[in-house]
Amino acid sequence: MLASLAVADPARPLLTYYDDATGERTEVSGVTLTNWVAKTANLLAACGLVAGDRAAVLLPPHWQTAAVLLGCWSAGVEVAFHSAATAGLPRIGPGADEPVGAVFAALDRVRDIIEDVPEADHRFVLGLGPMATPLREVPDGYLDYVAQVRGHADTFRPDAQVRYTDAATVDGTTYEEWGRGARGVAEAYDIRAGDRVLIDAARFEHPIQWLLAPLAAGATLVLCANLDAGALDARTRAEKVTRVLRG
Repeated sequence: MLASLAVADPARPLLTYYDDATGERTEVSGVTLTNWVAKTANLLAACGLVAGDRAAVLLPPHWQTAAVLLGCWSAGVEVAFHSAATAGLPRIGPGADEPVGAVFAALDRVRDIIEDVPEADHRFVLGLGPMATPLREVPDGYLDYVAQVRGHADTFRPDAQVRYTDAATVDGTTYEEWGRGARGVAEAYDIRAGDRVLIDAARFEHPIQWLLAPLAAGATLVLCANLDAGALDARTRAEKVTRVLRG
């Protein structure tokens, strides 16, 4: 889904991220996001993870989260989510029966909810700062995702092709089932090809809502954290938004 959008218009803004609490605006084209996805998949491969291994993702809706999720899936790595919005999905945590090969965690989660971070051979922390700036200080036991991922190649060639029938998440849901679900969500929200969709990240935290459904429909995203309702009309005009999801 990502490739079809990126090929159609590589320079077009595919995901524009706002954080109204900090004033950040980051615009990511299809080709740029594709490069970050490939770098993430290569990072996982360098860690020794292969298709069927597992990664825990403790990240909020964010353009870097999109790169991590799509990078895991490009490498065939099964994902476990940690979020109140994903309560219906399986949880991997301390004491889980199945091992986790890698963890991607937001800095605030590492600092404040450390007991919620599972053990793993490879732990990456994301500051989620503007312009993907590296962290000045990295918590013990972690590597800075941004600093690590930048050194990897912009293309990814898996050793084995990921199949539609392979599991994409740790509950066994396949790539085909996730794709079908994403298309269903897009239809439910009336997201169509060519749409520019503004999404309130606080209301739509599940990746199938804020990421996969727009991609499945052939739409681009304006993802807004800490959305300022007073800025909504002006932003809708400036970003040429055609569809608004606010709950």
